[in-house]
Amino acid sequence: MWGSKLVPVSFCLLTRRQAGGFSLTEVLVAMVLLSFGALGAVTGFRWAQEGLRDGERAMRALALAESRLEAKWATSWGRLLQDDADADGLDELLMRDDGGGTDDRAGDGRYTGSRTEGGIHLVWTVQPDRPGPLWQVGSVLIHVHARYLTTGGHWRHIHLEALRANPNYIGYR
Repeated sequence: MWGSKLVPVSFCLLTRRQAGGFSLTEVLVAMVLLSFGALGAVTGFRWAQEGLRDGERAMRALALAESRLEAKWATSWGRLLQDDADADGLDELLMRDDGGGTDDRAGDGRYTGSRTEGGIHLVWTVQPDRPGPLWQVGSVLIHVHARYLTTGGHWRHIHLEALRANPNYIGYR
């Protein structure tokens, strides 16, 4: 029967103590360690999210800069200073060398245009190889500068350049 089997006292004490659970101190220490681990994981996720957001903004800035450079490369030579910035088929911008807006100095030979889209500021310039009207120059340097603000509050910059030759240029006249 149940009472006929004798169990040593030391075994009974050990079994009873193991079945009793954890003390309050052990539970509190475990909760503190778990909370620090969870805080570290949440911080890691936040950093990852900021990194992904900055990476997405960098890719958009690069794509906008490349598309502006490609648009200047693909347009006809006579329309080089006109821009269809929103790609609707109508020119919204005529690049100028007047020292206004994003153009540094009037008459320096650099024609400037700019646009801001989604927190990314684009400035592009067309600089002839020598002074004079565009139809009389042999080539132009097209420069695109994109800048954007990261989630950490730092400015990042992207610069692209291309040299384009005048297809109708036959030399000095």
